[in-house]
Amino acid sequence: MTGKSSSIKQCKKVSRAWNVLALDGSNWQRIDLFDFQRDIEGRVVENISKRCGGFLRKLSLRGCLGVGDNALRTFAQNCRNIEVLNLNGCTKTTDATCTSLSKFCSKLRHLDLASCTSITNMSLKALSEGCPLLEQLNISWCDQVTKDGIQALVRGCGGLKALFLKGCTQLEDEALKYIGAHCPELVTLNLQTCLQITDEGLITICRGCHKLQSLCASGCSNITDAILNALGQNCPRLRILEVARCSQLTDVGFTTLARNCHELEKMDLEECVQITDSTLIQLSIHCPRLQVLSLSHCELITDDGIRHLGNGACAHDQLEVIELDNCPLITDASLEHLKSCHSLERIELYDCQQITRAGIKRLRTHLPNIKVHAYFAPVTPPPSVGGSRQRFCRCCIIL
Repeated sequence: MTGKSSSIKQCKKVSRAWNVLALDGSNWQRIDLFDFQRDIEGRVVENISKRCGGFLRKLSLRGCLGVGDNALRTFAQNCRNIEVLNLNGCTKTTDATCTSLSKFCSKLRHLDLASCTSITNMSLKALSEGCPLLEQLNISWCDQVTKDGIQALVRGCGGLKALFLKGCTQLEDEALKYIGAHCPELVTLNLQTCLQITDEGLITICRGCHKLQSLCASGCSNITDAILNALGQNCPRLRILEVARCSQLTDVGFTTLARNCHELEKMDLEECVQITDSTLIQLSIHCPRLQVLSLSHCELITDDGIRHLGNGACAHDQLEVIELDNCPLITDASLEHLKSCHSLERIELYDCQQITRAGIKRLRTHLPNIKVHAYFAPVTPPPSVGGSRQRFCRCCIIL
């Protein structure tokens, strides 16, 4: 009995120690509530802020739909040293939250407001006035933002390094001109589906943001080779380029890009329907760091282009992913050309009609751990003979 009593006393001591630790705000500098997003209400955030106070540096409320402006005002008042705040998907958030952050959180460096669709230009103006250290801002899908908001933002936050504007459909070239003029430190820019953007705006980005390493312009269907030329001439550090569905881009532009941007690691060229093997030849010669390449729906690509890629500088120890969905001219010969790419982890081959199971099997003998995503239509079953009552499901398996 004495031993049991002693154990209980020890447990109580440990429990008290843990309680002391849990209640000490200095132990809670980083908090991520994503796993509890459905249960988090405003009062929880208020209690956390009161407990952690000035110790809290990083908080993620991503997807916490129950958190609104009132709770975030209390948070801002109590946690004035916050540096990283993720409110992605907190749809109750409005301009009032950014006003609170501007007033109390001058040390804020990273702010994620993606899908907070009530956010307007007023928020960007407030951040510009009160958060001069802001380096990274995500306002993707905040489709009320216009060039006026961007203008206000960059005038006060000239140290921006990453700006995510995906789905901000009201943005025009004028907004990009403000960014190019005031954000020389910009490294990452996402403009996916900003449909009004043209060469004029993006060229000013290239000329003003020489440190640019990552550009997403997928879905900006108005851009032409002029962008690729501008990137090649002004942004030699470019590592990531995503231009899916930019159907006006051609081999000419990608040649200039490849010959000048030797640090390219990831390229999404899906539905760049005019490119041919010529682009792959240039990439194979000039881009030794290429790791991920998407060529899906580039219907002019042939086995010869893949052969050059497989023999290129990136092939043996860099290339990890290649996507070739809906490339009708690709055959098993391409798989043979890729078998020496020892770092290749995944290849996409959906709707490549000339790829066979046998070709994939041969590739796996050289790259046993590779993930191959392909689809083969089921063989049409033979007609019933002699009155047989066999029935077939949709996958042609006898039931």
